[in-house]
Amino acid sequence: MTESRDCVLALSGGVGGAKLSLGLADSLPPERLHVLVNTADDFEHYGLRISPDIDTHIYTLSGRANQELGWGVANETWNTMAAMEELGGETWFRLGDRDMATHLWRTQQLASGRGFCEVTADLARRLGVACHIHPMSEEPVRTTVQCREGDLSFQEYFVREQCRPEVNGFRFDGISAARPNRQVMSLLKQGSVTRVVVCPSNPFVSVDPILQVPGLWLALRDLAAPVILVSPIVAGAAIKGPAAKMMMELELPVTAEGVARHYSTRYPGLIDYFVMDESDAKLAGEIEELGLTAAVTATVMKSREDKQRLASFVLQLGETE
Repeated sequence: MTESRDCVLALSGGVGGAKLSLGLADSLPPERLHVLVNTADDFEHYGLRISPDIDTHIYTLSGRANQELGWGVANETWNTMAAMEELGGETWFRLGDRDMATHLWRTQQLASGRGFCEVTADLARRLGVACHIHPMSEEPVRTTVQCREGDLSFQEYFVREQCRPEVNGFRFDGISAARPNRQVMSLLKQGSVTRVVVCPSNPFVSVDPILQVPGLWLALRDLAAPVILVSPIVAGAAIKGPAAKMMMELELPVTAEGVARHYSTRYPGLIDYFVMDESDAKLAGEIEELGLTAAVTATVMKSREDKQRLASFVLQLGETE
């Protein structure tokens, strides 16, 4: 893929963020869209390297996503899991037969000595994704969810325990040794990125791991291009995932303003535009008091047209200033 000097860089977690990534992909030439994806959810299972957020993007952007489940591949079968259950193996993390091929191929390629970023780009290309999909780092970072009952790996918390344990913090193991994606950093240094979009993903376990890779958030803050964040909290609830539950347990306001406060406190000067749903318009003044420019529109993405419309709104912010 050739690089463009007029790129949009999107930062994203899994299902919720991938919806806006799809809208952006529909709105831009493929060479202009670069998506930097959280990989702190990755883990090893049955000897396979699993990259849930990367795969969600690849399946979504290639038209292969399972719309009924919200994850995995469409028209999936489950013969391997059924056979594993007969053997008494662990089946709490369900891998469909077609999805299994992705993990087998990735694991084999990594074992042959290829780098994670190279393998990810090749996988996306082979499955028909036209834009650029980037892991946040070549090096492994793993999210640990700190719970009242004890620490859990992210997938244990999210899938096996179905987000039930009460959360009191997060740790990103390996983050201090990680380096930000080299291709993305090159684009930033060259001035090729003209807009950064933080998709509506979980602030704590999807976006924080990306931004906390050493050097990345400061590079984004110092960029001349606007940084635009879409709130994952609408009318006091998370559209997808446990973000609202986490905010409540961390004693943060479960509002768009609570999200804005998290980013403005943890990453001062980073966010220029804070996009919030029409149902939260009354909070615009509080957002502005934090030093962010509030932008109000419909942010719930139920249809392909919704995704495209939100992408268009985001891409137009700041154009006339």
